[in-house]
Amino acid sequence: MTYGPPPPSYGPQPGFGPPIPVPAQPPYGPPQPSYGPPQVPYGAPQPPYGPPPPAVDPEFVAHDRHNSVIVDGSGVALEIQGHALEFPWAQIATVHYAPAPYGTVLMVAVAHAGGMLYECRVTARRKTVLREWLEEIAPVVHFYLTLPGRPQTY
Repeated sequence: MTYGPPPPSYGPQPGFGPPIPVPAQPPYGPPQPSYGPPQVPYGAPQPPYGPPPPAVDPEFVAHDRHNSVIVDGSGVALEIQGHALEFPWAQIATVHYAPAPYGTVLMVAVAHAGGMLYECRVTARRKTVLREWLEEIAPVVHFYLTLPGRPQTY
């Protein structure tokens, strides 16, 4: 038993069907420049991973309210309670650094070529900052102490 008009026909309806092929046309206007880095073809050798080598000479800076240590291409600068000491690399025999056995203090000592030892202590706010300082100062000091042509003082 059915009531009402017969159901609509589900056959082909106007506007539907397979897509109409469109002939290929040349692009309009001049070719557009590509933006961004050049695309590397699939399977081409990739550059090595990791941080790039430093383009400039490395430097290290640590400071607190009273003291600071700066290691850069000109040498090592220590500021202790407002008194500044600057040592060019030609006058430095070696640089020692270590965490203090207590708290969050970085100890940096400059051994002068004349035999004197100058020490500066910088307090970090947290132990994580002290660990970061120790990780940062090691390659910087090594870089400058092993430069070719640097006078060897013992």
